[in-house]
Amino acid sequence: MNMNQQRHMASLYGQLQPGYQGYPQPAYATQYAPYNGPTSGYQQGTLSSGYSPHTTFPSKAPAPDANSDLSCPSLLDQGSVCPPPTLGAPASAYTQYPQGRLQNGHPAMSTEPQRPPISQLYVPGTQLAYQQPQYSAPSTSAQQLTNRLSGMQIGSAAPPLSGSSYVNQHCVPSPSHPPASAVFTSSVTPTFSQTSSPNASLTHGPPENYSGALPLVQRSLSSSSSSSQPPVSGTALPSLRPPVSGTALPSSRPPVSATALPSSRPPVSVTAPPSAQALFSTDAPLPSTVPPLFEGPIPLIHSSYPIRLSPGPQAQVPSSPPVPQAAFGSVHPPPSQSPLPVSLVQQRFSATQPSSFPPPPPPSTGYLPHTGTVARIPSMQVPPQLPQQPMLGPPLSQANHIPPPPPAPLGISGIMPGSQPVPGQGSPMQPAQHGYQSHQNGAFGQMKGPQPGYPGSYPGQENFSGPPSAPAPPPSKRLDPDSIPSPIQVIEDDKANRSSEPFSTGVRGQVPPLVTTSFQVKDQGNASPRYIRCTAYNVPCTADMAKQTQVPLAAMIKPLAELPPDEAPPYIVDHGEGGPIRCNRCKAYMCPYMQFMDGGQRFQCAFCSCVTEVPSHYFQHLDHTGKRVDCYERPELSLGTYEFCASVEYCKNSKPPQPPAYVFLIDVSYSSVKSGLVSIICKELKTLLDNLPRETVEGESKIRVGFVTYNKVLHFYNVKSVLAQPQMLVVSDVADMFVPLLDGFLVRVAESRTVIHSLLDQIPAMFADTQETETVFGPVIQAGLEALKAADCAGKLFIFHSSLPMATGPGKLKNREDRKLIGTDKEKSLFQPQVSFYGNLAKECVAQGCCVDLFLFPNQYVDVATLGVVPYFTGGSLYKYTYFQPAADQECFLQDLRRDMRKHMGFDAVMRVRTSTGIRATDFFGSFYMSNTTDIELAGLDCDKTITVEFRHDDKLNEDSGALIQCAVLYTSCSGQRRLRVHNLAINCCAQLADLYRNCETDALINYFAKYAYRSILSNPTKVVRDSLINQCAQILACYRKNCASPSSAGQLILPECMKLLPVYLNCVLKSDVLYPGADVSLDERAYLRQLISCMDVAESHVFFYPRLLPLQKLDLEGENLPVAMRDSEERLSKGVVYLLENGLQLFIWVGASIQQELLLSIFGTTAFGQIDPNLTVLPLLDTSYSRRLRRMIESIRAQRSRYMKLMVVKQEDRMELIFRHFLVEDKSNNGGLSYVDFLCHMHKEIRQLLS
Repeated sequence: MNMNQQRHMASLYGQLQPGYQGYPQPAYATQYAPYNGPTSGYQQGTLSSGYSPHTTFPSKAPAPDANSDLSCPSLLDQGSVCPPPTLGAPASAYTQYPQGRLQNGHPAMSTEPQRPPISQLYVPGTQLAYQQPQYSAPSTSAQQLTNRLSGMQIGSAAPPLSGSSYVNQHCVPSPSHPPASAVFTSSVTPTFSQTSSPNASLTHGPPENYSGALPLVQRSLSSSSSSSQPPVSGTALPSLRPPVSGTALPSSRPPVSATALPSSRPPVSVTAPPSAQALFSTDAPLPSTVPPLFEGPIPLIHSSYPIRLSPGPQAQVPSSPPVPQAAFGSVHPPPSQSPLPVSLVQQRFSATQPSSFPPPPPPSTGYLPHTGTVARIPSMQVPPQLPQQPMLGPPLSQANHIPPPPPAPLGISGIMPGSQPVPGQGSPMQPAQHGYQSHQNGAFGQMKGPQPGYPGSYPGQENFSGPPSAPAPPPSKRLDPDSIPSPIQVIEDDKANRSSEPFSTGVRGQVPPLVTTSFQVKDQGNASPRYIRCTAYNVPCTADMAKQTQVPLAAMIKPLAELPPDEAPPYIVDHGEGGPIRCNRCKAYMCPYMQFMDGGQRFQCAFCSCVTEVPSHYFQHLDHTGKRVDCYERPELSLGTYEFCASVEYCKNSKPPQPPAYVFLIDVSYSSVKSGLVSIICKELKTLLDNLPRETVEGESKIRVGFVTYNKVLHFYNVKSVLAQPQMLVVSDVADMFVPLLDGFLVRVAESRTVIHSLLDQIPAMFADTQETETVFGPVIQAGLEALKAADCAGKLFIFHSSLPMATGPGKLKNREDRKLIGTDKEKSLFQPQVSFYGNLAKECVAQGCCVDLFLFPNQYVDVATLGVVPYFTGGSLYKYTYFQPAADQECFLQDLRRDMRKHMGFDAVMRVRTSTGIRATDFFGSFYMSNTTDIELAGLDCDKTITVEFRHDDKLNEDSGALIQCAVLYTSCSGQRRLRVHNLAINCCAQLADLYRNCETDALINYFAKYAYRSILSNPTKVVRDSLINQCAQILACYRKNCASPSSAGQLILPECMKLLPVYLNCVLKSDVLYPGADVSLDERAYLRQLISCMDVAESHVFFYPRLLPLQKLDLEGENLPVAMRDSEERLSKGVVYLLENGLQLFIWVGASIQQELLLSIFGTTAFGQIDPNLTVLPLLDTSYSRRLRRMIESIRAQRSRYMKLMVVKQEDRMELIFRHFLVEDKSNNGGLSYVDFLCHMHKEIRQLLS
């Protein structure tokens, strides 16, 4: 296309009305021939001031990744991916008015507008012929047109979002010139296909066989007009203005965010005309005044490449070029206001600043289609300009005539065909002017008198020079949440597509199913995603690429993860006294990636390329492919996960370890005894001691146990089997702690069962009358540590503590709770340990293999940030039961205690992560201690603990060889055996950014971001941490927009397909109690959650930040299928339904006020809503199929989580509903956290600022 050709004018009509305003509509007979530049119809105009359009040309680059474009409905449609265009020479802008004169409103009816030819696409080998349309004077006066309104009638409701009439716009017009109205006719009708699902993810290639010019915009009509404009392939068809409330409507107005237009006219419901000649009518007279609906340039929507359209008889396919958009000049409203609307009014433009994003190029076969989907929502715009507020510049372009409006949904005002236009709405083309103030009626420039033939729009609005209309009320609605990416839709799609077939790990760099999908894993050489999940499975080849994208390269490793019953545990391999076979240089262990050579006598390391001799006892011949003939007989040569039996050289002091020991330390101060906690613990321990961990189900546990009680002093108990009664020894000098007995403190349960039971029966009675309120804490840990040292074994301490340790002794603390520091630079000190004593003590515990599990029962501030240091560094667990009440909290505590004692555990563990050349592990997150930069030391490692490892480049990677990760964990089993568990994972490397964005996992990214942020608050204010997260996320998405997405309007928010949920999940992290606390969140609770998240796996962090909300009105009473989850928003709750919400820590049942009596009777055994007991923590045991199914469902959900979730019943409009609403994370939070829609707008603004 000629770079200096004018941008063609395109009609903004949805369907051109014959004889509209007296203009005849000639049929534009379009001939096709090779294009040789502009025709005689070419009109050269003056260049708009402050605006420099450029003709763009596509680049024939390979097709990168799919993206999610948030500028049209939530229907998924297809777009191509290409690099940013190169800029050509500027072209002149079209205008029908001379410079220096501002035409406000509409041109005189006698004025004949100048219009250049119809927009056509250039097709090589075709001839384009233009015919200049002839326009005659209007045959109908303006007053006659106004009078028609009284006879008009409103039709049926707007078409639904998912209707089949939604098709996609895949034509990008030339951005250089304004449109001209024309009627499109084609000599050859292109073909199209329509799928059964309008939301289907489609893949379109460039059109192959067509001879007609491709229309630039395909409008959407109701089903009755399908013959005029058929849909294409079930993809979304955006109009010139993005749809309202998820409903695509052909229009030239800016996008609307489900917000009522600021109009004094009552809302109307409109549908598209059944034919191109249909007119609207109304039953009621319209109000006298109608304020303008928008002003300024019209943001357009562009798809990435042409699609084939088949216009029906008399189909008029308008086309419109994009309007380059300048940088925003306004800011977001405060949190208390409504969210940023999709613009209904004038967007600010700077006349001297060019567009912040290059305009899209014309369609070309140089655009290669990609294989992903493009999710679009209405483009995000800034808030409307206030009256009398100075504008940054005039509109760049406007319609050169008044278009008939599209069908409008309920609550949206519009101009009906035949009515007089509203000033400032769709006004004629105006030259760019500077310095004009925005008038109160929304039009640009100083108001003139009425134009010839244009009286006031409606009775009461006599002319343009009359008094301005009253200011429009603020929008009362927001962008429809259904039009933006839905987490539930993504989760359900993944379940439908990936749960039926087993996930085989043999393919390198394969992205696993989501953590919310139930699937089976077949180990074929790479570790199961239950053990390792990565943020990206395609790593950039160079450090510069990684720095450019800002995508963190990390792996979430859960070394001892539990497997479902249908998956086999890791095989145990014993290589004899010599120990596991490993590389001589990097010490990597034998794995499927090692290459054998010289007939099997040597092997080359896949991590460092060093060649190592194969020991004689391990030698085996190779087959014709170079593999060992026993490859599939050895787990270390064919599987991704396996265990080695460690030799003596892997043990401390070169001797086999002793079986571990458990020490129970019980707080017997006044608060613990009076609450009944001591009695509950002692009674439960008598049962739990018979279920200690063991290697086999039939065998007996080799774990030894010991008991200590304490308040200000410590009481040790001798429970040796030869004693008739237990003996108590008191240590009152807590400053120099020691164990007063060696023999009889740690014993086998089977040998001393009688004495132990006697002790547990006597402890509650011994301290029943205690008045001691002060406690110690540091000496308690020291006592357990000294006991393990004396026994020369590793083990775990179970500490049950209830108050702030204020008694004299090591580790004494004071109450430092100061809420005045929240939100200040000193807030970070509240998360740091109060004293260094516990950090030093934790190092000693790690050296001995002493893991600490802490159960807290506070009634006031206990400084969790300090008390939790030892459990954190030793790999232990922290549990907290605030305001413990036996009736409500006993079951939760006991279930946690039972699982904590029984779960699979490794002691005195050391973990190291090795990588192939090019990347290395640089940072680590989790509950552990590191004495150097490579070894992760854990006094205890259980099946729930996850260690997150971040990788960085230290050299260039190769696409062919990829990158390798090997995680090796050396630990002592519960039977005292030294084991070595190995996990291997191979990932791909890429030289194209699109490959990286195509192979990321959002859930893993959020897990990393949360852990990174929660650690950062130890040294930075929370606001700085939140801003850092937002900035990094914006850089990730901006890099994709700049380098991978097809060029489009800057008003569009484009997301990668695999990252389209990144904004909603990141907003949940930012709104969490740790980073953005409410007034009712205690400092202890924030410190507790911070430590809890630090060792969560991906599945737990996902449900924690985005809770699962399940409707319970329809349950599968026969099977075990759960109902489909709902999005976490109060708008989606119904008064007549019961819902279940869980986040891994809490479990709620929300009961609507209008619930049916039958459902009430089935769940609660009552027929009245007011009779429901809000203090219920256990559902009644009713003999109904519904009650049994609901209780089974709750138990199955609890079994999926590492913590027992206490049940809370919340009645609608009850005081507990405030707590429940806190977990509806898509809504605005009480503490000021943004809603999903608001945050999406905010992210869009951040991305645009980066791109500009």
